[in-house]
This record gives sequence, structure tokens and C-alpha cells, in this order.
Amino acid sequence: MISLSLIGTIYIQINWILTMLENKQEELKHKLRDATNYVAQELVAQRGSNVGKVLRLKPGLWHPSDPFTMELMRVPTVAERYTVEDITDKMRKAFDRVGLKNTRFEFAISSDPGGSNVNFRPVELRSKNFIQEIEDTVNNKLAIEPLLAPENADISGILPDEVLAVVIPDYRKMVLGEMRVMIAGAIFFTLVIIAAFYVTVNALVRQKKLSEIKNDFINNMTHEFKTPLATISLAVDALRNEKVVQDRSKSEYFTGIIKEENKRMNKQVETILQASLLDRQEQQLNLRALHAHVCIQEAMENIQLQLEGKGGRSELQLNAKKDLVLADEVHFMNIITNLIDNAVKYSKDNLLIRITTHSTLKNLVIRIEDNGIGMSKETQRRIFEKFYRAHTGNLHNVKGFGLGLSYVKTIVEAHEGRIKVDSTVGRGTVFTLEWPLKNG
Repeated sequence: MISLSLIGTIYIQINWILTMLENKQEELKHKLRDATNYVAQELVAQRGSNVGKVLRLKPGLWHPSDPFTMELMRVPTVAERYTVEDITDKMRKAFDRVGLKNTRFEFAISSDPGGSNVNFRPVELRSKNFIQEIEDTVNNKLAIEPLLAPENADISGILPDEVLAVVIPDYRKMVLGEMRVMIAGAIFFTLVIIAAFYVTVNALVRQKKLSEIKNDFINNMTHEFKTPLATISLAVDALRNEKVVQDRSKSEYFTGIIKEENKRMNKQVETILQASLLDRQEQQLNLRALHAHVCIQEAMENIQLQLEGKGGRSELQLNAKKDLVLADEVHFMNIITNLIDNAVKYSKDNLLIRITTHSTLKNLVIRIEDNGIGMSKETQRRIFEKFYRAHTGNLHNVKGFGLGLSYVKTIVEAHEGRIKVDSTVGRGTVFTLEWPLKNG
């Protein structure tokens, strides 16, 4: 409904502007006609004074058939009586009178042999650019007003018929200039409405996304805590059994289970607290010089049992000539461990994890490659988002809160490094780390 309302508002605005343009053009047309008519009437009135002189002559003193008398009594044309500056001054006053102050115009006085097109009339008097402007009938507005002689049969043929033609160049541009404030206001407020609409929809989408993330997080957290709690509960029940109490080895076995599950829960809580600290940017980095190859080998040894448990294998090709980096050792180890652990989690049979390194002028480049299940393009775009987890169907066979890769990206960027992912569904994933080398 909001979208339809917005589209309707924009449509109405456009139509309103177009209608106003048409009205303004029509108003300009009427003002041009009024100004032209006003000047034409003034010129005709002044010609009428000359006609009065002819009419006051005594009968018999002039004969229409006498060429000398006709020339003597001929009423001068407008072009003969006025200069271009005179007509320009009259037109400027008329334009000011009708509300077209400072409007540019061109004009011409022409005899009228009865043709309808002013281009074919002999021009007697014209402004400088009249001929050039009269040719553009698309962008210029033209008004033609006849300078009619008074209706008097006795002087028929004495007064020549003339027309006044006035052109306003670029009238559309002038109309747009007059409306620029209103058009700019309409566009501005329309953009404000669109921006408000975008912000509103974006907020709704983000709110929906956050709601989904919250529900997923609660479900994952419930599952992650429920499993160790259930295991601990079973182990406690077993310890209450008299046979187990009397058997020291069994007691140690179940107490070991309780301890391991307790450690597992503590690790999950620590992960959540660590994410909270990163959110508030309260995480302090203890930077020192590290040999990255040593850390990578140690991280690989720590996860070797888990890798062998899934029938996987690893390859290390540590070819970087320089591996000395400035990093927080704990966080650096966590990054490598998380990326390897992620490869193990989302693996298939015959898993192979290959870690290669090489150095550039400023960076140590670490590639962690696997032949696991891979990721879709959508998953690659969102893999570093907090709480996001790739969908694996209805099975909850991959544990975690979706915080691991978000943590990795945050820490890498805190060290002024970069991380990117390249993956193909069914063929595996490659994480590439670019870590600044220590200077000196």
C-alpha cells in the first residue's frame, strides 16, 4: 500500500508539473498577444491622426487619380515613421505592463499582401535577430497583430495594410525558469518521501532479519546448552548408583564426562561474552611479533585428532619467505583454529585441508583450502554476518552459534588485515587471509 501510494504521489506530481507547464505556456501566449495588441493599437491610433489631416482637406483639392496628389497625401507607414529603437521602447513598456518584464523579444513590421505566413511578407522594419528567431517554430512563440486602417470608404487605398510580428525566443526555457522554484521544491519533497520510504522499508527488513537471527540464536543456544546439561544429568545419576560408587574407575569416568561437558559449556559462554566485547569494541589486543608458521603448525596439531576422527588429512605448504607478523597470539591462533574447525564441520568423506602461505612486499598471504561441501553465492555473501549459519537442512548436525567467522573477520580487520572467501558448492572452500608483515 505504501509503494502504491508513493507511485501514485509521484505520478500526480509529474502530471501536476506538466499541467502547470501547459498553463504557464498558455499564460505566456496570452500575455504576448496582449502586449502585441497593445502596441498595435497604439501604432494604429497614431496613424489615425494622419488620416484626420486627409479628411480635413476641402473636397476637390485632391483627386485620387492624380499621382502627385496621392503621393502628397499618402499616409506614411509605421516603418517610415518609427525607428527600431522606437518600436523596441514601446514593446518593452507593453511587456512590462502585462508582466513580462526583462523578457527577451524580437519584432518586425511587415506589409500584408494577404499571405498568412509572415516569412513570405516583405519586412519593412525588424529587430536584429528577428529572421533567425522566426525560423524556429518549436522553441519560439510568435504573435501577429494586423495594423488595420480605420473603416472609412473615403480613404480606401490611402492607408497601407501592415502587420506587427513579435517573437519570444526559447519560451519553454523561460517558463521552466519561472517554475524552477516550484519544480525544485516538488522534486526535493518527492525525494524526501522516497528516502523516508526507503528508510522505513529498510528498517522493517532489518527488524525482520534481527528477529529471525534472535530466534535462530535462541534455538542454537538452547540446543548447545541442553546437550551438555543432559549429559551431566545422566552422569550425576550414574554416580549415585552404588555399583558405580564402589567402582573407582567408573566414578572417574563419569566425573571426567562432567568436567568435559562443563568445559564445553564454559567455552560456549566465553564465545558469547567475547562476541559481546567485540560489539562494544572493548577487546584489547596484545600485539607482539609472531612467526605465523609456528602458530599454523600448532593450530593444525591441536585439531589433528578431530580431523583423523572424520577420516581426513592435512597438507602444509608453508612457502612464505617472511612470516613474522605483529599480532595478538591468542586471537591469531583462534582465527586459524576457527577456519580449520569450520572446514572440518562442513566436510564430507575424504576431507583434505591444505594450508599454503606466501609473502608479498607488505603482507603474509595464508590460504586455507578444503574439499568440503562448499557454499552457495548467498552463503558467501552472508558468511561473515553475526549469528548467520549456512543451512544444512532440518538436521542440527553442525554445532555453534554462528559467531566464529564473524569473530574471525572482526579480529582480522582489527589487525588491519583482510579476509575473503571463494567457494563452489560440492567442491570446497578457500579462505584467503592477507596479514600485514612486521616492519624491520
